[in-house]
Amino acid sequence: MKLSLNTATVKRATLAEAARLCAENGVDGIGPWRDVVAAAGGARAARELLDGYGLTVTSLCRGGFVTTGSPESIEDNRRAVDEAAELGTAELVLVVGGLPERSRDLPGARANVARALELLVPYARQRGVRLAIEPLHPMFCADRAVVSTLGQALDLAEPFAPDEVGVVVDTYHVWWDPELFPQVARAAGRISAYQVCDWVVPLPADMLLGRGHVGDGHIAFAPITAAVAAAGYTGYVEVEIFNQEIWDTDPALTVRTMVDRHRVHIAAS
Repeated sequence: MKLSLNTATVKRATLAEAARLCAENGVDGIGPWRDVVAAAGGARAARELLDGYGLTVTSLCRGGFVTTGSPESIEDNRRAVDEAAELGTAELVLVVGGLPERSRDLPGARANVARALELLVPYARQRGVRLAIEPLHPMFCADRAVVSTLGQALDLAEPFAPDEVGVVVDTYHVWWDPELFPQVARAAGRISAYQVCDWVVPLPADMLLGRGHVGDGHIAFAPITAAVAAAGYTGYVEVEIFNQEIWDTDPALTVRTMVDRHRVHIAAS
């Protein structure tokens, strides 16, 4: 599998800087975040920039946050679909959102996700964009994603065609799941993205920033990578790391480290 840089990994780099680092280090793919695209002048300007470096846009992060059921959240996701289409990527990553403010209604929040998919799929289909549900580790259930397992994501995706709704396999979020491997097999044809980073302890006070470079933590990448490949996934391995120390590091060093770790822990598996 070829390598892709998710721009969150080099948070202080502009899109132009991230693209240049990819080109200089033989990285063929890039997965930008919407704020980085906006800062580059919007999706059209960003696509021209990335085309100039010969980069494939592997995904756009992110849509989602639809658990309130608000019309505004649907409109924002439609804008995200438009941005993905203009960038030339078929995959829009959805982080579905946590519990609405002051709510304890977890089943209701999950039902709102299903309703949002019903509203968004026809719009995304017309634009050639697949909605990619990303399950997040259960510690983020309250504030970021009421979808915590690959199985839950697939249950939500199942009413739709595989080219309409897919799932993201992010090692950080799913490595712990006893049902991971049968669910990866079940996901054949629906894997929109394979994202990697490691689980490092102790976790920081801001749990979101507890990710490490591949090889720095506790995740066994070889069996997960093999399972994803056996499910028919032939796309990129996208490295997405949230870690303050890594963000404070020279982005050039971060990308070089990413490439080296991919060679040792992913490409060789």
